[in-house]
Amino acid sequence: MNIKKLLSLLIMVLAVQTMLYGQKPNRVGTTAADFLEYGFGVAGAAMGDASVAISDDISAIYWNPAGLAFMEQNEAMLVYQPWIVNINTSFVAAGLVIPSIGTLGLGFINVDFGEMDVTTMAMQEGTGETFSSSSYAISLSYGRMLTEGFSFGISGKYIGSKIWHMQANAMAVDLGVVVKTYFFSRNNDLDNGLRIAMSISNYGTKMKYDGIDLLQWVDIEPGQDGNFEYVPAEFKLSSWELPLIFRIGASMVPYHTENQRILLAIDALHPNNNAESVNLGMQYELDVPSTGKFFLRGGYKALFLPDSEYGLSLGAGMVKYLMGNLALKIDYAYRDLGLLGKVHTYSVSFLF
Repeated sequence: MNIKKLLSLLIMVLAVQTMLYGQKPNRVGTTAADFLEYGFGVAGAAMGDASVAISDDISAIYWNPAGLAFMEQNEAMLVYQPWIVNINTSFVAAGLVIPSIGTLGLGFINVDFGEMDVTTMAMQEGTGETFSSSSYAISLSYGRMLTEGFSFGISGKYIGSKIWHMQANAMAVDLGVVVKTYFFSRNNDLDNGLRIAMSISNYGTKMKYDGIDLLQWVDIEPGQDGNFEYVPAEFKLSSWELPLIFRIGASMVPYHTENQRILLAIDALHPNNNAESVNLGMQYELDVPSTGKFFLRGGYKALFLPDSEYGLSLGAGMVKYLMGNLALKIDYAYRDLGLLGKVHTYSVSFLF
């Protein structure tokens, strides 16, 4: 009981601190490492990113680490997600279920912004040089069920970013809880009842870029004679916060039979760099005994967000049973980003 009280107090303190951002003006474009907001996990992406209460596979590393506690098998996942303007992103994760201890997860997000031309004020068509930019995040996660219907999860992250000869890094944590209830469960099954969940993502240090590109030669006394022309100087950059996101969500199963199930989910988001918004998602599941499961998904992201380019998302997936307890999982998601184009995301998972 003391552990539950401590965890609850910690989450409440972080939630209150996050809510304080709501008293400040809209701060669009004031955080670093915004790739942490892209959404990694194909099933969740297909459901409009409404995943804080429903993620129960290895993608819970991203959505809500408390969902790791509901994994029934070990899982390895590879997500390939081409992003806008030729940005390529990928997510690799693996989870190990340890009975009576919990679930351990390791995740790696990589973002490649590609090659770009070096330009200057004097050579605006390019100098003939190119530079590259990339970002990444490494997560170590843990989820455990404290009671039959209550789970807690935590992730530690190391985040890095590189632009030409400049680099920055930060440390962060994610915290999450999931509560399963019997409300709206027609067969008195926790898995078909109302779920309520909350997570806080990217609570950590600030990022500040540093590197040799900040060094310049400056003449500090241009009006005086003397050897002042080549004095080394360095630009001093500001530190930038990470995209802190507070999510609270719920899910329920309004319809289910022995082989079919419809799942509805809703998330409310409060970020530190934008206005509040709501994500909606739905999933239809068909269970074919001895063969596998098939899924159809849809959702809508960022409802009520001013000037949002996010919109409809769709997807499908399947879990194919193999010999023993082995299974292969394949998922696909389509996301409409308005003027920014369409995004197609694919993932392959192996359950063992």
